[in-house]
Amino acid sequence: MPQTQTHRPPAVAGMFYPAAPAALRANVRALLAAAQAPALRPKAILAPHAGYVYSGPVAATAYALLAPLRGTISRVVLLGPVHRVWTPGLALPGVVAFDTPLGCLPIDRAALAAIADLPQVAIHPAAHAEEHSLEVQLPFLQATLGEFSLLPLAVGGASAEAVAEVLERLWGGAETLIVISSDLSHYLPYAEAVATDRATLAEILHLEPRLIGEQACGAHPLNGLLLAAQHHGLSAHLLDYRNSGDTAGDKSQVVGYAAVAFTEEASHVR
Repeated sequence: MPQTQTHRPPAVAGMFYPAAPAALRANVRALLAAAQAPALRPKAILAPHAGYVYSGPVAATAYALLAPLRGTISRVVLLGPVHRVWTPGLALPGVVAFDTPLGCLPIDRAALAAIADLPQVAIHPAAHAEEHSLEVQLPFLQATLGEFSLLPLAVGGASAEAVAEVLERLWGGAETLIVISSDLSHYLPYAEAVATDRATLAEILHLEPRLIGEQACGAHPLNGLLLAAQHHGLSAHLLDYRNSGDTAGDKSQVVGYAAVAFTEEASHVR
């Protein structure tokens, strides 16, 4: 990414989701319309980050919760794992906005200032330049929330405590939503994947911040949220679990996807 670049352009439009605005808008609307989600008010959500043909239906069950909060949520703190360029802690993109085919999302300056002194946070544009885990969440957020500011963090090897410290600084009130981007197990046979993911989901639903990368590629940011959720007395609600064998047909090697909401309401595990 050139140092003079002030906007982070889409990196996976046309691959993970449609590049044409009209097609993307229609795709996201159709996924949201098909989603069935309970009437919950999330403080945070977990959503998967594969191509929309694979994980879009599952992600939509989390994002469908946000429509009633349009106009209330004005800031999204988005954390996801790095897949291409490693970073030791939490990486900021060093830009003023993220662009998607649906428009421009400004970076939240107040949120930047709130975490500027933390040693685990650094500006690392390369960690964001081609990273899909954050980008694929943005069209869903734009479709459900409309206008909001964004604080995107690409997470490498940060501990649960390091991530939780960042989240505490950014927790805010009803205006702030936290989004964690993560898939579950990768490339296991269907039955083994289901068993593995169910065990992982039990840990997530009980807010146990001890996940490893084989369980969830976003284990580092997710562990931080689970630790912060403990501190704030949140409850976890499983909205949907499927894998690529369910959504795209091939069951020989699958990737697991879950949608989870974290709220101040009592949990229900399904």
